Amino acid sequence: MQTMRDQIVARIERFGEGKAFSAKDFLDIATRTTIDVTLANLTKNGKIRRIRRGLYDMPRINEALGGKLSPDIDEAARAIARRQRWKIVPDGAWAANLLGLSTQVPSKIIYLTDGPSNEVPIGRRTIHFKHARPKAMAGLEGKFALVVQALRYLGKDGVGSREIETLRGALSLAEKRKLVKDARFGVDWIYEVAKRIAEKAA
Repeated sequence: MQTMRDQIVARIERFGEGKAFSAKDFLDIATRTTIDVTLANLTKNGKIRRIRRGLYDMPRINEALGGKLSPDIDEAARAIARRQRWKIVPDGAWAANLLGLSTQVPSKIIYLTDGPSNEVPIGRRTIHFKHARPKAMAGLEGKFALVVQALRYLGKDGVGSREIETLRGALSLAEKRKLVKDARFGVDWIYEVAKRIAEKAA
């Protein structure tokens, strides 16, 4: 029978490289004290990395780039949101970058949130959480939110065949169908783009 420590380690291994997490991601397994001791020991042994107070990851390794890669900013943001019980949505240029629609990493990484505005340093970057009104967050969930924010950033005239193909490759069949369903009651041109993305998925 697995000990609580073994269960925590097993879950971290299932997360895989690059996944960020906090103690709260293991509260269904063990007490907070056991979790904190386990994470501290795993950090000391080099199994995981502490990327800021209360936040960890299992670093991705690329020997050609010098070993451990920098923390995944999106993963870190999502781990913080889970811990704080916030809803978050990548904003504008960052959403476009995450979907592969832009290769440029914005100088300011912003997430809209139903939580308070806050700035959280992660490595050499800073995540900016920007409080948004409930109306602005309504209906924004998962990949749909990511696509809508990216499209709003690009604008109607900024979405061509290349962007359509990129989004087709980034979304699963189920996600394409949900995108069309969820976009029906939004902005007309975004709904038309959603239909173009999904047309080969019918």
